Amino acid sequence: MTFKLEPFTEDDFEQLMAWVASKKEFHQWCGSYFTFPLTIPQLEAYIEEASGEDKKAIIYKVVDIEAERRVGHIALSKIDYHNERARISKVLIGDRAYRGIGLGEWMVERMLQIGFLQLNLHRISLGVFDFNQPARRLYEQAGFHTEGIMRESVKVDSEYWNLIEMGLLRREWEGER
Repeated sequence: MTFKLEPFTEDDFEQLMAWVASKKEFHQWCGSYFTFPLTIPQLEAYIEEASGEDKKAIIYKVVDIEAERRVGHIALSKIDYHNERARISKVLIGDRAYRGIGLGEWMVERMLQIGFLQLNLHRISLGVFDFNQPARRLYEQAGFHTEGIMRESVKVDSEYWNLIEMGLLRREWEGER
């Protein structure tokens, strides 16, 4: 399979909303960035961050080229050009048939290439919930280091979730290549 990143647009809203229809998957995907359920006005405001010259986010859909179908979503957000940093966020392999085949690794590596090589960033961070072991392993394999735990930082129904903050410096990423 061959994949590509394409800009996330209004044409992708309905697909994304279908992928994050359950409250748990929704919060795993975006934490507390949006309110559940996801709506078109929330997504319109989201893509506004990716517009203009000094954009604060780069938002992508992931496309399986051969099947010509959307299979995932990922963003580089909170872009801070002065401090040369950003966050990988809203990582989702929405089409369950594509989970467990290395697509997540491909997505994260593409975002690291964009951040470090195209935007010339110094640091890229992300957050992952402590119970999401597959994602934690993926980020560690990509070179991310645990920097701290935000205990009980998100409340979903009556349950609190711990968020692990991870970061990767450009020199660490270049040293692992």
